[in-house]
Amino acid sequence: QNLDPSPQFFHYKVISKRFIYMPKKQSKLILFLTLIAFTKCNAQTTEFFVSPLGNDEYIGTKEMPVRTLEKAVEKAIKLREASKEFITIHLLKGEYHLSRTLIIPARLSNISIIGTGPDKVKVKGSKLLKTTWEVFEENIWVADIKDEINFNQLYINGEKKILARYPNFAKNGGYWQGHAADVISKERVAIWENPVGGFLHVMHSGRWGCFHYEITGVDKSGELTLIGGHQNNRPSPPHPELRMVENIFEELDSEGEWYYDKSKKKLYLWNDEIDLNKATVEVSTLKHLIELSGNQENPVKNVNIEGIGFEHSKRTFMEAYHQLLRSDWTIYRGGAILLDGTESSSIKNCEFTNLGGNVIFVNGYNRNTEIVGNHIHDCGASGISFVGDSTAVRSASYQYSEFVPIEDIDTIQGPANELYPSECKVENNLIYKIGRVEKQVAGVQISMSMKIHVKNNSIYDVPRAGINVSEGTWGGHIIEYNDVFNTVLESGDHGSFNSWGRDRFWHPKWKIIDSLVHSNPQMPFLDAMHTTIIRNNRFKCDHGWDIDLDDGSSNYEIYNNLCLNGGIKLREGLYRTVENNIMINNGFHPHVWFDNSDDVFRKNIMMTKHFPIRLKGWGKEVDFNLFPDSVSLALAQENNTDMSSLFGNPLFTSPETGDFTVEENSPAFKTGFKNFSMDNFGVQKLTLKAIAKEPAIPELNIVSFQKVKKGTREWLGGTLKNIETPEEQSAWGLLTMDGIIVSKINASSKLASSGMLDGDVILKIEGEPVKNISELLTNYQENLWHGSLKLTISREQKEKEITLKLQ
Repeated sequence: QNLDPSPQFFHYKVISKRFIYMPKKQSKLILFLTLIAFTKCNAQTTEFFVSPLGNDEYIGTKEMPVRTLEKAVEKAIKLREASKEFITIHLLKGEYHLSRTLIIPARLSNISIIGTGPDKVKVKGSKLLKTTWEVFEENIWVADIKDEINFNQLYINGEKKILARYPNFAKNGGYWQGHAADVISKERVAIWENPVGGFLHVMHSGRWGCFHYEITGVDKSGELTLIGGHQNNRPSPPHPELRMVENIFEELDSEGEWYYDKSKKKLYLWNDEIDLNKATVEVSTLKHLIELSGNQENPVKNVNIEGIGFEHSKRTFMEAYHQLLRSDWTIYRGGAILLDGTESSSIKNCEFTNLGGNVIFVNGYNRNTEIVGNHIHDCGASGISFVGDSTAVRSASYQYSEFVPIEDIDTIQGPANELYPSECKVENNLIYKIGRVEKQVAGVQISMSMKIHVKNNSIYDVPRAGINVSEGTWGGHIIEYNDVFNTVLESGDHGSFNSWGRDRFWHPKWKIIDSLVHSNPQMPFLDAMHTTIIRNNRFKCDHGWDIDLDDGSSNYEIYNNLCLNGGIKLREGLYRTVENNIMINNGFHPHVWFDNSDDVFRKNIMMTKHFPIRLKGWGKEVDFNLFPDSVSLALAQENNTDMSSLFGNPLFTSPETGDFTVEENSPAFKTGFKNFSMDNFGVQKLTLKAIAKEPAIPELNIVSFQKVKKGTREWLGGTLKNIETPEEQSAWGLLTMDGIIVSKINASSKLASSGMLDGDVILKIEGEPVKNISELLTNYQENLWHGSLKLTISREQKEKEITLKLQ
């Protein structure tokens, strides 16, 4: 075992476990014979071993592993011709830089690629560069790149560096960790010598995702010329303020920023911290690391990928995108791992980080895919996506305003073919800080799919939804025991869970939908043919709704969910039952209902009144709910709902610790409410649970619900206090005792950044007078999804309006 491992010799292990040593040329015949013997002696499973210290001329035993994963797959394909037994490729400790995307075809079914753990085994879509650095000017260093190479991410000693940008990267800078209105002003463009190849990132004007553009030049008037903007399915003028520009040499002005001049093949880096000539330099060169590539007639079967860390795929925001029916999305159909035409394949116990685009993408025909126990973080786009082929959709429409005329609609229920994911499982994954580049993303995205089971995942710190269902095709999903919070951080009008239902029955004009459903009440079931269940989850959205069923979402059952901030919204759709949920500091938002929706809302605990908008009817049943006070209940009963509902303190057991079970004498039990478990939200895999964050538990807005009453309340970085005495009224020069005093404002808070000062008194929110803290917080919860609120304040005895920025 101590023989010379140099390439001109080959040593291998024969069946008798004796070693022989011979020149490389003679070894090839022996290798062939040994492969046959090796396959025969391992009748159940053939094993290959790979190590960065191995040699691709070796046989692939544990003692003599091959060096690259590519070579191991080549050998496996050759072996498959002689044997149909299961093959396992073991990756031993080390880093594996892929020279090309690893393709697993259908003929290589029944194979596992297993590492010794994602902390020990790294598979990377990057190339190591040999560089010699020298000072270019002050803090900027430069290195010549000899290779012909196309890359868009740079890592020094494993740390991701920042592509030169304006404004500079700020950890807590909001959109793109820093944005500004003047990023492509004529004044700024004028200082750029050659901006061609730069990128402009800008939010949709409604903050419904974003657009990305590549700079192609500067016209005679000093304006940039651009290509791109195809990454959103809702055409809109770009947002005037939420913008960032990058890949501009003149913006190379901050620690860790880099720029690559492709024409001169020079790499620049702002550095004053490390010895670059002793550093490891890696650049991303692959869009996809592994592809499972089959089809419905000849699928890839029984592929297992486990115990591996995946890193360093390229950013893909300028690739071709596809429309996802009438949702707000277009999407790049690819990811670091792409599954296309597979059956019974799995990705387990892996880590995915520093990836430029989508992480795991399940595309078209796929059955029984399992994605379990993975750690996904710090990536450019979506975490886990299931997206069917649009040819499977009958009478498909692709943009919001499109609609197939009723006389032309295909009335056969369900999909037109089998080209969609179904019977798939996403369980026990930890997903956070995705969407670092693209903003129309989700921790788990589901589109044109059927029966996807999403269970016990922790998803947080994301720019848009944690879990998104793009349309009703074809339902049957189970969303349960997930912990989803810190969502909608860089977008608006959305929820921790979001769905659309712009299916065959739906039309952008509400009256037309209403008439269609009146004439054919079963029409929503043509696409939403199976009920989607949302149960036993914990949701918290500070900038939108906890559960947002938007634009026609139909055929849902929603029960046993703990909603910590944004409440539950149901817009337009039909046949939804919402019961036995708890809505902390918020309530029910029915928007634009039909008179025959058959919706049910009952046995829920709320802390506000209902917030109806444009209702033609109140569904099948809205009753047996618990309101916080008699006023809220009376408002509901004015609409002829909630005649059997009650009001009162639900008597939560320990709200300060997040236990919102109710005590034995709670009035909630009289409505039919039943306690549900509060201790199994989110990821349960021990190693991931140990590092997973949990949501901040909010203080109850309703003072009477608090076990200890307080005279003040902390809110958005300031201290609130009701005006309670004539002396306080006189001191602030107010006409009445209505209003809320704001003091002790944190300098870095949202109140401070919005222009609020110590001693201001809040009088109105969105034009509505607020008498006290409770009314302020209720109004705030109703409107926070807007992203900003108009406040009327009293300052030095004069009324003044300010805009409260919530993001």
